Amino acid sequence: MLAHFLFKKIDNAQLIVFRIFYGLLVSAECYGAIATGWVRRTLVEPKFTFSFIGFEWLQPLPGNGMYIYFAIMGTLGLMIALGYRYRFSALAFAVMWTGVYLMQKTSYNNHYYLLMLLAYIMAFFPAHKDASLDAKRNPSLRSHSMFNWIRWTIILQLFIVYTYASVAKLYADWLDFSMIDVLMQSKKDYFLIGELLQQKWVHKIVAIFGILFDLLIVPALLWKPTRKIAFVLSIFFHLFNSIVFQIGIFPYLSLAFTLFFFEPQTIRNIFLKTKAVKIDKTIVIPKSKNRILVILGIYFVIQISLPLRHHFFVDDVLWTEEGHRLSWRMMLRSRSGTIRYRVVNKETEKVTYIDLKEYLTAKQRNRVACYPDFSWQFAQRLKKEFAEKGEDVQVFVDNKVKVNQGSYHEFIDPEVDLASVPWKHFSHNEWILPLPKE
Repeated sequence: MLAHFLFKKIDNAQLIVFRIFYGLLVSAECYGAIATGWVRRTLVEPKFTFSFIGFEWLQPLPGNGMYIYFAIMGTLGLMIALGYRYRFSALAFAVMWTGVYLMQKTSYNNHYYLLMLLAYIMAFFPAHKDASLDAKRNPSLRSHSMFNWIRWTIILQLFIVYTYASVAKLYADWLDFSMIDVLMQSKKDYFLIGELLQQKWVHKIVAIFGILFDLLIVPALLWKPTRKIAFVLSIFFHLFNSIVFQIGIFPYLSLAFTLFFFEPQTIRNIFLKTKAVKIDKTIVIPKSKNRILVILGIYFVIQISLPLRHHFFVDDVLWTEEGHRLSWRMMLRSRSGTIRYRVVNKETEKVTYIDLKEYLTAKQRNRVACYPDFSWQFAQRLKKEFAEKGEDVQVFVDNKVKVNQGSYHEFIDPEVDLASVPWKHFSHNEWILPLPKE
């Protein structure tokens, strides 16, 4: 029964049109990153780049290398949109975007993670079978159908993202609207809407609407009677996010996802201008069925499990940050902190206090002061630098952090040598002090 549902043939108009939007949007993201200075600020100017732990070997290219890197990715996006050498261009973009994602986390964003997942999904989907240069060059490639599991892979991925985003908002600082107040304080100088965004009644609407939208949007789009109103609300929600929070292409990519919820012929009428196509609905189970089901099963088990892992760590993820990334916990907290590094020579006991301005950008200094993995990584960096000068050192920090509108509390144990302790990916790092009860 499940096999018949997943492997029945359906019209592929949704996937074909999505490919075009996807390619254009990722091209805009990459060229825009150059034009807006994001590449310069994040990957060119810093002396030291914070990669994901375990990927320290993955560093930005020297000189103008990262500008060329992003220009290549932008060009690959155009090739994806045109359906030109699609398999190569889609997979090459996925690999290159993964490189960018892993080589820097100072500007970490859940949306970058979503784009990485989507890039690999699209690389293996038959999204070049129509309205593409590949199909024009090779007419035998052309097809108007795809398996049903392709559409439902996208829908289930979206359901996971939105559902976890909604559930994560069900905590005190969101429900008493204080987190919304924090988010909006930096928007008070916005033209026309700045003062409006400071109103308490607006904060209440944003908080409640955010929870309900994330929780209900996928079911509402799936159900035909509510589909149109859900689409209108999606336009409002994502344009609001684009204007207020300025998060790049992702509100528009989210709108592009709604293609998978509308009737394929509606998509054809609007975007492809083609008549109804005849789909052979004979169920033919491919020989690769079991392999496809196993891959999808493993993938979605991981996607469902990763956002739950913080429940198995000590203390609250909002405080420790352990298990926060890869969990669709979006716009949930604001952190600020102070930190001072002291380096102690093991032989002479000479103490050196580090001026972070000599090493890090302002944004990096903020991350080091607030996030434990950044603090730990910079301690490793200092140990390596002193070792190159022939000194064996210990690295201690005096660190205080506050979350949202709370109070500052000591965050990292000042008696622990951060340069000598390992980083634990799957369990609690004991040198992160517990949050005192206020």
